[in-house]
Amino acid sequence: MPNKPKKDKDSSKKESASSNEEGQRAAAGAAGAPPPTALSKVPYGASPMMRKDRRQSSSRFNLPRNRELEKLPSFKEVAASEREELFIQKIRQCCVLFDFISDPLSDLKWKEVKRLALQEMIEHVSSQRGVITENIYPEVVQMVSVNLFRTLPPSSNPSGAEFDPEEDEPTLEAAWPHLQLVYEFLLRFLESVDFQPNVAKRYIDQKFVLQLLDSFDSEDPRERDFLKTTLHRIYGKFLGLRAYIRKQINNIFYRFIYETEHHNGVAELLEILGSIINGFALPLKEEHKSFLLKVLMPLHKVKSLSVYHPQLAYCVVQFLEKDPSLTEPVILALLKYWPKTHSPKEVMFLNELEEILDVMEPAEFQRVIKPLFQQIASCVASPHFQVAERALYYWNNEYIMSLMTENATVILPIMFPVLYKNSKSHWNKTIHGLIYNALKLFMEMNQKLFDDCTQQSKLEKQKERERQRMHEEAWRKVEELAVRSPHYPAFADGAGGAPSDGADGVDGEQEDDDGPIDPEKIKVEAKQGLAKAPQGKPKPLLRKKSELPQDLHTQKALNEHKRPDQYLTSSPELKNSS
Repeated sequence: MPNKPKKDKDSSKKESASSNEEGQRAAAGAAGAPPPTALSKVPYGASPMMRKDRRQSSSRFNLPRNRELEKLPSFKEVAASEREELFIQKIRQCCVLFDFISDPLSDLKWKEVKRLALQEMIEHVSSQRGVITENIYPEVVQMVSVNLFRTLPPSSNPSGAEFDPEEDEPTLEAAWPHLQLVYEFLLRFLESVDFQPNVAKRYIDQKFVLQLLDSFDSEDPRERDFLKTTLHRIYGKFLGLRAYIRKQINNIFYRFIYETEHHNGVAELLEILGSIINGFALPLKEEHKSFLLKVLMPLHKVKSLSVYHPQLAYCVVQFLEKDPSLTEPVILALLKYWPKTHSPKEVMFLNELEEILDVMEPAEFQRVIKPLFQQIASCVASPHFQVAERALYYWNNEYIMSLMTENATVILPIMFPVLYKNSKSHWNKTIHGLIYNALKLFMEMNQKLFDDCTQQSKLEKQKERERQRMHEEAWRKVEELAVRSPHYPAFADGAGGAPSDGADGVDGEQEDDDGPIDPEKIKVEAKQGLAKAPQGKPKPLLRKKSELPQDLHTQKALNEHKRPDQYLTSSPELKNSS
């Protein structure tokens, strides 16, 4: 007789649960009661749609079918003549890959054999001399390629908010117990005294370097740190690969800036470039200048700038220390990419600008004074107090103050109107104190120039009032002509009366800066860090009642709705007793 298929335990449980639910519905229907509410298995207070993000992922490995490894003897247990062959056997043994994510408890015995083999090889390469022979190079490169170069897992947040190292937890690689040992072995191999770049360049070629650069997109910060050190060692030992490495890093940055805006290893690559730029010979090649202006400067406009900005600013400053003539194009490019609506990013730009000013030559400073301080004035006038505060901290930098003192005749006319206006109108008292401190320093620089700027500011205010008065007079003449029109009575009722004098707040309001500037007041306010709060009449709030359109169908349903009292006639005690 044919065997009957056995039912699964889960399916039998589901069938019994469904039969119980059907029985409950039938009993409830017979008793004339409403059907019972289905019980939710979701804990109280938890949302059924919430799912905790898995912060651990694994790359895709091509796993071999035969993963059984034989534990080989240690190097101390064999003769010296047999150690090279044993070394090759252990390297080939480490080419076997294992599954760490779908079934982490599988092949534990063989995983331990591979881990011990990697640790033994690391110690063997680090402590012994003459172990890296010509036959070892292709085997090592093959083992490293099999273990490290794989398809990376998809991003855990491909289109969401940028990764914040201080707040977010990184996504860790599940296969890291073996990957870490492979990276460490590769580093010990490259740093060994017996390592010969002339022999290794046949195997560590452009293809190997390109695959190594592709791995920088890993989300595991531990792997990116090993990759950074490894690529730096390769750049130092293989002179023929240096131009290729720089070119491929440029391609990664181009793709990041203009296509994807997503790459996990930008900070690490910039850190490598920082040490590379530090070793550039003078005079700089046109290739390196083009890299600064066409690659590094456009990196400022990417949304995720905060992830790699310290490394980027370091690279830019290194270039300017090498060649001060690049200061003007760098400053103009920085002003070109200056953020308009992103205050935290604007604070980062101000931080970088101060680092650039610290290494700027006085001759280069004079070339960029006007556009530079027009932008600084805009930052001082920002309503965001952190932006204004960061810009005003420039007046605490001794070197920047020395540059300002030498060029006060150009800087003070640009900065004075903004400083004086915000000293009375800014909402933050801390900003008031910093502004008065800046005014005090300017006054001590050049008293005569300060007085001239004060008089010029007063003249500008008088001209503005005169322009506004002429504007009001022109509108008043237009209104008088309209009154004389024969059609005026037809529209007079709905048009309303003429605006009274001072309705726009020009002639009617009295400003508090009509008097002369008191130097003693500026000194006192600079010390105390306080300023008088701005005066102004509060405007009445206009409240308008919103009227929603009525839905007749909804109103009818609400009127006809009745409670199901027929189900609530008996108490639960009577039902249980019956």
